[in-house]
Amino acid sequence: MKILMVAAENGALPGGKVGGMGDVIRDVPSALVPLGHDLTVLTPGYQHFSRYQDAVQTAIIEVPFRGGIESVTLWALPPDPRHPGVNYRVLEHPLLAPCGPGKIYCDDPPGQPFAMDSSKFALFCAAVAQALVQDKLPCPDVLHLHDWHTAMVALLIHFDPALASLQSVHRVYTIHNLALQGIRPVAGDDSALTSWFPYLGWDHELIGDPRYPDCFNPMRAGINLCHKVHTVSPTYAAEIQTDSQGEGLSGDLRRAAAESRLEGILNGCEYPGDSAATDFETLLAAARRELYKWQAAGTAVTADRTLAQIAHYLESGRRPSLLVTSVGRLTDQKVSLLKTPMADGLSCMEHLLQRLGEDGLLIMLGSGDHQYERFFAELAGTATNFIFLCGFSESFAESLYVTGDLFLMPSSFEPCGISQMLAMRGAQPCLVHAVGGLADTVQDGVNGFSFGGADAPEQAARFLQRFSEVLTLRTQHPEHWRDVCERAAAARFQWADIARAYDDRLYRSGLANKR
Repeated sequence: MKILMVAAENGALPGGKVGGMGDVIRDVPSALVPLGHDLTVLTPGYQHFSRYQDAVQTAIIEVPFRGGIESVTLWALPPDPRHPGVNYRVLEHPLLAPCGPGKIYCDDPPGQPFAMDSSKFALFCAAVAQALVQDKLPCPDVLHLHDWHTAMVALLIHFDPALASLQSVHRVYTIHNLALQGIRPVAGDDSALTSWFPYLGWDHELIGDPRYPDCFNPMRAGINLCHKVHTVSPTYAAEIQTDSQGEGLSGDLRRAAAESRLEGILNGCEYPGDSAATDFETLLAAARRELYKWQAAGTAVTADRTLAQIAHYLESGRRPSLLVTSVGRLTDQKVSLLKTPMADGLSCMEHLLQRLGEDGLLIMLGSGDHQYERFFAELAGTATNFIFLCGFSESFAESLYVTGDLFLMPSSFEPCGISQMLAMRGAQPCLVHAVGGLADTVQDGVNGFSFGGADAPEQAARFLQRFSEVLTLRTQHPEHWRDVCERAAAARFQWADIARAYDDRLYRSGLANKR
């Protein structure tokens, strides 16, 4: 089958990844090629990717947008020898880079959430549809759309009579994170549905936001206007059908499940071979190098304090008795639990550092919401057993995955998660909140550890309790601890297996049902 994957990110392109979706778009296409499929991945060029050496412009697409016609260019990128058989294409236009070349997402002001991004992706989606109907791209058997950024392709195909010839194409929609929906007004704003597509008619019951009647919800459009809806773990697929976790779209998702359109398929992980653990001194030296780079680039936050901590450890020659690690974006989803106040007024994070003790060390790598950056920087300024690197480095993250003793991932919710798989691959057990893909990958007491709880205070209390139990297990039952580490390392979430599930449950079964 010819499969066209359309997404905002592509980790196969340097600088093309922001989050886990970029990993999926990088890895799953090449896993589908051995099954006999012809794969093309299409993303915005962001006025950056088309400047690659050997990139070739292949077409100019005339796109109706905002009452006029925009000329969008289609570019073919050179093949990637790491992903043989996958074709990479990008669409280019100045409006696809409103925040500067290469910037995938914009930081919209609080009063205008998704405004710049929505307009950018509206033009992108219109260009995708026009590229297909104008034969500038080969029409696929399967059109696989990823997250809200691409849902307007389904909207246009469904409601625009000029695109009627595309309605027979099998449409698959993947939800990577239901919490981000791209909601914008129907009208009355430059970044609104009627501003982008003034000629379009639609059914508000299929695409309107259920909570804000005057708004358009791209995520809802993707769910209701595609033949198959996929989310990135079985547990998350069940969770989002509940009113408490459905982000306003639980009714649409329950209907999709009742119609056999909703599938939960776990993401995978690459296993390139054994990665040797880094010794503690080499790890700290790598951290110091990253901080110097960030300082030179003017992006380092509180680097002086962190460099002093690193120097202290290097000079003392002491390795902590337990190295705890954490890698990820600093957002409500990922780290709000750590800021939760406990009964004595101290935060969950402060209690965790107390329980870790002076013989242990927590190294956290991440950036994101400024309130969390400040929170962790201030803690690291007073706690001698906590090193916080405010930024991101894939190479240093990999060193943490293979060197740490225990990985923390207390996400409030987690559609799938990749960090826990990477830590497990490095034989590092994980302590996780048993939600979404974390529940599907980490088995408590078997290949890692987990906790639950009805609300944030209870979850924080259980997290700390489980952390203490893990510390006790490691010191008092070393054989059991080694077994857990070995089972973590042996766990496999192979992309080849995930690709077969895509093929069976998203592509072939969907086409068979349509026939």
